[in-house]
Amino acid sequence: MKYALRGYLLAGSSVLLTTLAQLTMKWGMIHLPHFALSWFTSLILLENKAALCLVGSGIAAYLLSMFCWLKALHHLPLNRAYPLLSVSYALVYLATALLPWYQESLSFSQTLGVILITVGVWLIISRTPEN
Repeated sequence: MKYALRGYLLAGSSVLLTTLAQLTMKWGMIHLPHFALSWFTSLILLENKAALCLVGSGIAAYLLSMFCWLKALHHLPLNRAYPLLSVSYALVYLATALLPWYQESLSFSQTLGVILITVGVWLIISRTPEN
């Protein structure tokens, strides 16, 4: 039981880090200017250090997430761990709708999809391994 709990904590950490990675990279990309590949592209990017740092931190969060995921797979069977990754979709959807700087809206069909994903993950995870 303690072994599985450690796996769920690591998988949850992976999900949260993936969500954070998506949110930081989205914010960073919003604040980077549109540019074409030319000689002055690197100069434009250097003027937007905050946005570049957020994109870079998103990539770092993905790497840390992958480390947590690999450790989680050591403790959990794949058929129980893999559905947990879907929780990231729900968290990103809710965060971009609720955090004012993303200015994305909720829709009925998307919210219903998030609810179905969440219920599906709960059904898979709550099932005892013996069944």
